[in-house]
Amino acid sequence: MGQEFSDKGIDVILGPAAGPLGRHPDGGRNWEGFSPDPVLSGVLFAESIKGIQDAGVIATAKHYIVNEQEHFRQVAEAIGYGYNITDTLSENVDDKTLHELYLWPFADAVRAGVGAVMCSYQQVNNSYGCQNSYLLNKVLKSELGYQGFVMSDWAATHSGVGAALAGMDMTMPGDVAFNSGTSYFGGNLTIGVLNGTIPQWRVDDMAVRIMAAYYKVGRDRLHTPPNFSSWTRDEFGFAHFAVSEGEYGRVNEFVDVQRDHASVIRRVASNSVVLLKNAGSLPLNGKERNVAILGEDAGSNPYGANGCDDRGCAQGTLAMGWGSGTANFPYLITPEQAIQQEVINGRGNVFAVTDNWALDKVESTAARSTVSLVFVNSGAGEGYISVDGNEGDRNNITLWKNGENLIKAAASNCNNTIVVIHSVGPVLVDQFYDHPNVTAILWAGLPGQESGNSLTDVLYGRVNPSGKTPFTWGKTREAYGAPLLTEANNGNGAPQTDHTEGVFIDYRHFDKTNQTPIYEFGYGLSYTTFKYSNLSIERLDAPDYVPASGQTQAAPTFGSIGEAASYLFPEGLKRITEFIYPWINTTDLGASSGDANYGWDHSEYIPEGARDGTPQDVLPSSGGPGGNPGLYDGLFRVSATVKNTGSVAGSEVPQLYLSLGGPNEPRVVLRGFDKLNLQAGEEQVFTTTLTRRDLSNWDVAAQDWVITPHPKRVLVGSSSRKLSLKATLPTVQ
Repeated sequence: MGQEFSDKGIDVILGPAAGPLGRHPDGGRNWEGFSPDPVLSGVLFAESIKGIQDAGVIATAKHYIVNEQEHFRQVAEAIGYGYNITDTLSENVDDKTLHELYLWPFADAVRAGVGAVMCSYQQVNNSYGCQNSYLLNKVLKSELGYQGFVMSDWAATHSGVGAALAGMDMTMPGDVAFNSGTSYFGGNLTIGVLNGTIPQWRVDDMAVRIMAAYYKVGRDRLHTPPNFSSWTRDEFGFAHFAVSEGEYGRVNEFVDVQRDHASVIRRVASNSVVLLKNAGSLPLNGKERNVAILGEDAGSNPYGANGCDDRGCAQGTLAMGWGSGTANFPYLITPEQAIQQEVINGRGNVFAVTDNWALDKVESTAARSTVSLVFVNSGAGEGYISVDGNEGDRNNITLWKNGENLIKAAASNCNNTIVVIHSVGPVLVDQFYDHPNVTAILWAGLPGQESGNSLTDVLYGRVNPSGKTPFTWGKTREAYGAPLLTEANNGNGAPQTDHTEGVFIDYRHFDKTNQTPIYEFGYGLSYTTFKYSNLSIERLDAPDYVPASGQTQAAPTFGSIGEAASYLFPEGLKRITEFIYPWINTTDLGASSGDANYGWDHSEYIPEGARDGTPQDVLPSSGGPGGNPGLYDGLFRVSATVKNTGSVAGSEVPQLYLSLGGPNEPRVVLRGFDKLNLQAGEEQVFTTTLTRRDLSNWDVAAQDWVITPHPKRVLVGSSSRKLSLKATLPTVQ
């Protein structure tokens, strides 16, 4: 992604995401992130950021923070769906939960050197995310030591002075409302500095943070002008296409940036397939006589792969969710296309039925087949698009378009029925997972353009599946707890949702409530088998933890402000309609602001100390990127032996969990994992290091991380419920 963005002349990629984290299994944008587990999300978040920025593009960690559902995220959007609210949703969360769950991956992002952080639409504890000084100034910039810039989500800015003083550095896309031509920043930010409402050091800080990220990733060396238009696929058009202004010329150069990425995409997608069930029917041998391909999800969108704006429909195979986090497919290899070619190459017969409601055709085709491959899906996306009544978030976690009945129709007529699920998250499989004729189930997630090719690599054994499910598959939606808030519950004010479950989401919730899931977090089968042994724990020589102390330096300022006349719109410069400029129109600042209330006593709404640039007390949990450097000292090295006990090569993902021991703590929490590639009969040693942060809990009173006196246990195995190796950790301070 970093290479392609750089080649297109883009400076900042609006990703990756660890918000939403995944409090709700039916949350609309979960698929844009990684997992409801903070450690898994944190590792993948950080590695994505490093990769993007190594390619010379600024990565954006989003959406900061607790942005867990699409319903009520924006007032205008909610009103469009018939809800009568005046403020966006408030996600109400306590300090311990914030730190141990939702903030964890963002600390990893900061430690990885992320250049940008995007603040979110909704409110947190009844303060908008993009003007929440506690979250931006204290937690992100002071506690985590974040040195990059904070940008708003698109139209998530609700004030100028408030957002600036609260720590937001860039408003996007710049206008108060889309295409309004007005801005809380722009000339009003200039006015705020000129009249003393906003200290000069605050705007200097914004500029330094933005340019620090620019230079950090090497954009000064790699920058090229954009060679495409975001607004049109036409080769020629106006330079400012949205308003039909500027020079008319070539706006799209159609630069091919794909390199060898198709092979990367295919490999990533095949390695990500999770084999949930296999009664011996997989891998296929390529010599099957009669193969049925059943279900709309196997085939093409009749409108074309990009026929629905921002992928906002449920047509054909599901390879991507919908919303602003999508891209246009350069092509899309469907499962039907790829499997058909495999069967033809093996001189077999292949027949497809891609109408989920034509159950009589499904039954007759399945009955004549030696293997039936049934494709089902469940999609989701961003809240500005509603698909079949799903307003971003999913209405339920059942299969779409008669999927359960499609599977039953096939399985009732073919004793070798293989189910392939493309979905944005968990779906209910209780109606078919234990059907004796369902011989295999695969979760292929959202595989992208090489969908069919990556799947056939697994089906036909060219790739031994090694994916592990990054979430829990429960028996009901209610089993997950924490329902989505889908009805306004505060009159016409801000809807309220309280995170009373604390850190107990996904597998932590299932463990706490003693529920047995169908497929647990971290679960995934292989075409071979593995054995774990020889758990070993080595104490490392780490220094004692020292809370940070002292004071910061005073906020620096650069240059002098000068007179208002220095900031007038330059003579001779042609204005572009709806552009946001930093210049003012007149030295009468009130008139230039366009604010009828200009001249209010600012002390009425600016908190005491908000403009104080003097040295500040250092937070005990701060001191470096991601927090106090002592948190990342290694305390123990844990190792275990993993052996491939089967007859074919395969890859295993050993997982390390901790029990932190406290009476109100999760039964286990993930703290480490790896992927080992093992030949038949080969064994390797899995090794990981436990840091002080791994063993700590957030102490609300001390406002720091502490290792509690409760006994700690380490558990290693192949999933969160299959932990064959266990040991007690030595006591540590």
